[in-house]
Amino acid sequence: MKIFVVNAGSSTLKYQVIDMSDESLVCKGICDRIGATDGSLGSITHKTPDGKKYEAEMPMPTHAEAFESVVYALTKSDAKVMDSFDEITAIGHRIVQGGSIFSDSCLVTPEVIDDIEELGELAPLHNPPHVLAIRACLKTFGDKIPQVVVFDTSFHQTLQPRAYMYALPYEYYEKYGIRKYGAHGTSHKYVSDRAAVMEGKDKKDLKIITCHLGSGCSISAIKDGVCFDTSMGFTPLDGFMMGTRCGTMDPSVLTYLAKKENLSPDDINNICNKKSGTLGISCLTNDNRDLVDAAAAGNEKAALALEMQRYQIVKFIGSYIAAMNGVDCIVFAGGIGENNPELRVDICKNFEYMGIEIDPVPNKVRGEEIKISTANSKVNVYVIPTNEELAIARDTVRIISK
Repeated sequence: MKIFVVNAGSSTLKYQVIDMSDESLVCKGICDRIGATDGSLGSITHKTPDGKKYEAEMPMPTHAEAFESVVYALTKSDAKVMDSFDEITAIGHRIVQGGSIFSDSCLVTPEVIDDIEELGELAPLHNPPHVLAIRACLKTFGDKIPQVVVFDTSFHQTLQPRAYMYALPYEYYEKYGIRKYGAHGTSHKYVSDRAAVMEGKDKKDLKIITCHLGSGCSISAIKDGVCFDTSMGFTPLDGFMMGTRCGTMDPSVLTYLAKKENLSPDDINNICNKKSGTLGISCLTNDNRDLVDAAAAGNEKAALALEMQRYQIVKFIGSYIAAMNGVDCIVFAGGIGENNPELRVDICKNFEYMGIEIDPVPNKVRGEEIKISTANSKVNVYVIPTNEELAIARDTVRIISK
């Protein structure tokens, strides 16, 4: 059984094909510059695990043409992996925002597409292109291949009202659905499941804190096998500072800034989402690797950006330990979490009072699944590379099997 996993953006289309007989990667790729308005061609880069590669440029005015190029790469290019797309059993789509409507993955229907489109206000950069991709899939493949949508927010639907409500007039929740929805749920679910396996225990018997640290960052607390709390909120802007996002702050800062600079709501949104975070503080970059190098070279703003982010991560972890009345294991995932040993040490040293001890030898490992705490550590600490595509493929199989 082969599953075609799709993660669509407004101008990109990332994909993987996974063979679910052994959960192995068959191929992966990306289409870029879809719908370019400057006259440039779209492009596709397609790779296989054994090193074969196909690259090409062609017109991609819509996602439909992108899917056609993917079909060619899969079935006819020098890096082909199958003779026909009919070998694909189902298609799984990553959807960022499911709101309160979707508490689980589901099959694509016209009504589901309409609901995802309506939720676009809550994820304007993500849901609209997801809808374009689903419709392009239907145009390209018809309804002969089942399609499944897997929501980043569904893992967080187990939050209690005390965790997801904001202290605003209740009418705004009733009228507009303003509440915490979270994000990165597919990643948090995958790595917490893996943590339970590494612990050798039932997930329902564990208190787990998962740290998805990349360009976008979020932390989740998992208790009794389900999400207990999470750092991202109404949108992925909430929580702690990220690559270009400011994270939680006093809302009065924004009203004050709007008056001083004569800024519109769109201006404020652009500043908070695209010009803030480690980029805004460092005045240099949002790439963590470059920030580390700059800080080592004496750049004080880069060093401050790193220090601020780590401090905020520590506060979220500490608050979740308190809220769950303890923790059994902590997981680092995402590009930064998986590849920055120094960050992991800096964060965990703040919890030495709980008996956490990091083993410097395994902690040097980057991008591999490994336990980095010592045998004497009272709390186990893991690095678990996230695999959202595999999680989507698994959910797709689960849904179509029903």
